[in-house]
Parts: sequence; C-alpha cells; structure tokens
Amino acid sequence: MSITTKKFKKSIRLATAVTPAAAKDAVSETASLLKQSGSLNSFYMLSAVISLSLAILCALGVLAFHYPQYLTTPELRKVYSVDTIRHILFTAMVIAGTLSLVNLILGRHRGVHSIAAILIALCWFGGGSHVPVNDFPDHTPYIGLDWFILDLLGSTLIFVAIEKLFPLYKGQTLFRHEWQTDLIHFAVNHFIVGLILLTVNFLIHRLFGWLASDTVQNAVQNIWFLPQLLLCILVADLTQYWAHRAYHEIPFLWRFHAVHHSTKTMDWLAGSRQHMLELVATRVLVLGALFVMGFCKQVMDVYILVVGFQAVFNHANVHMNWGPLKYIIVTPDFHHWHHSSDDAAIDKNYAAHFAFLDYLFGTAVRGQDGFPEKYGVQGDYMPDGFVKQQMFPFQKLETD
Repeated sequence: MSITTKKFKKSIRLATAVTPAAAKDAVSETASLLKQSGSLNSFYMLSAVISLSLAILCALGVLAFHYPQYLTTPELRKVYSVDTIRHILFTAMVIAGTLSLVNLILGRHRGVHSIAAILIALCWFGGGSHVPVNDFPDHTPYIGLDWFILDLLGSTLIFVAIEKLFPLYKGQTLFRHEWQTDLIHFAVNHFIVGLILLTVNFLIHRLFGWLASDTVQNAVQNIWFLPQLLLCILVADLTQYWAHRAYHEIPFLWRFHAVHHSTKTMDWLAGSRQHMLELVATRVLVLGALFVMGFCKQVMDVYILVVGFQAVFNHANVHMNWGPLKYIIVTPDFHHWHHSSDDAAIDKNYAAHFAFLDYLFGTAVRGQDGFPEKYGVQGDYMPDGFVKQQMFPFQKLETD
C-alpha cells in the first residue's frame, strides 16, 4: 500500500471522528446554504461560499489526480500543464483552508466551514497537489471532471467580473433564483463530454461522410487564415440559425428547446440549461457542416474558442455600447431579446454569431426601446430541476 493511500484512509478515519450531532448540524447548515438564493448579505457569508466552493473543487481535483484515466479529458490533457494545475490546486487548498480555519476560530458559519475544513483535510491526506501521476491507459471511458473544474473556475472569475463591471441589471444577484438547476446542467454537460463527443463524431461520419469532397475541402483549406475563419463562423451560424429557427417553429422540437428558454434570469450560467438531445442534435448539424467543408485544424481550434466564449457571454448579465457592431455581431443585448417572453420578441433573433443574418431573413427584433421586461417561456410551464426538465419533452401537456 502506498504512502498516499495510507494518508487517504487516515483522513477518512479523522473525518468520521466528528460527533454525530456536530456532523448533523454541519451537514444541515451546508445543505441549507446550497438551497438558498439571493444576495450574500455579509463578508462572512461570502467567505463561507468561497471556502466551501474551493474545498469541493479541490476534493474533486485530488480525485482527478488519483484516477486521471477515468476522470480527465484526453483532449484537454494535451493542452494544460500538470505543474500549473498542481499550483492552482495548492493555492485553492491554502485559500479554502485559511478561510475555514479563521472562521471556525471566529465562530462564523461553523457548520459550513467545518465541512470545508474536512474536505481540505481529506485533500491533504490524500496527497493534495503532490499526488503522483504515472503512466495510464489513454482510451478508457471517462468523465470530464477536469474540464468541469477548470471551466467553472475560469468562467466564474472572468464572467462574474465582467457582469459586475458592465451589468445590465445592477441589482441582480450572483446566486439568483434557480442557480442550482443551471449549475447541475453545467456539471452534467461537462461530465458527459466524452459520451457527447463520441456520439457526435459517430453521427457526423454516418450522416455527412458521403458529402465530403476532397476538391471542396482542399479549396477551403487553401484560403488564408482570417477569411477561412470568418467563413467557418458564417457556415456554422447559417446552419445553427436554421436549426434554431426550426426548434422554435416546429412544436415537437420546441418541447426540447423550451428547456433552454425556461430560465427567468439571464447570466453567464443560464446558457448551460439545455436538453441533452438538443445539445447533441445541434452539434451534429453544425459540426457536420464544418466537417463537409473541411476547414483546417487551426481554424477549427479558434472557432471552438469563439463559440465557447459567445455561448457564455451572450447570456451574461452584461450591457455595453456596441455602436454599429450590434447590427453585425450577436451581443448580449441582442440575445437577451431572444430569451425575452415579451410578445414583440417571440421567435426572433436566432443567430448565434452574426446578427446581420436575422436582419437579412427578417427575424430581428425591431423598434424596441430599452431592455426586456421578463424572460422565460410564456405561461411559465417548465418545471424546475434537471431531471424534470430532461423528461419534460416526453410528457403530455394539458393543452395537447
């Protein structure tokens, strides 16, 4: 048995040495915190949220170091530096551990900080940032735990900062109503990334392989980088535009897309709310079109960055003065109107990248001053909760 394994088992014994009453109170307080929404009304509450969040992510990170063949994404492993990840993990452990210790001494939110402290202890005894990573099989089934951790940390730091600097609705809180549901959507989308990629790649080659032409693909790849990138985004957006329009105008497809529209508060996390079948279908259609065209790898890599950024940014609680650009590219203002349940905005603003497509096809919102008054689906019939929303398209509506 390795030293790290012995430490990990010792940490479990230490964690279970807490009295049952204290453990019950700590779990109850933590569960209560996770169910809440609204503003963080004190510095101590903020420190509790940071401590617990970092502790949970640290625990997941240590698990990923122990089982990288099952808990990390092969494509992502090629990009990041393991040493950098170790430094990030160590820093997060220090911050979470310090916050929990100080607040336990001060007697502030003892339950939450006790849970955070136990998680950090588990991380430390489990090897922390020093877990050795040996050679491991590269073609095992996996859960994208590393992708979830890094994207959640990065998106939170980047987009929360942007939302605070350029807010559309200044009074909107970070932990708004139904944030828990959207976080679960976010997590599941990342955890099953391997299954999604496998399914999408299989369907693309089966459905669109016969359309691929070496002549077309060679011609496309000979285009200079910037024009090729713009063409790539345009092809993707044209495909996405008509798929998106079909989701709205065909009642059966709307049942799936309504999940995405059911969020009543727009922020950087809201875009994660999607039905899994719609997610797969849209990726197959868009990536299938790009596959047929044969864009070069460098262009595809930049496109993935562009679509990833816009998918989050355009849902964010952000308002900026875009000037004439608002008629060319999709901005948060433009996409917020698409999510509005105001009558004037229904079935409008379908584009994901180029706003001029909606002006070209006559589906742009026009003549509206200010910003949407309300969001969500008209009638507010979508249930809350990830599982209920995934099951919703298959349930019979009362109006059917």
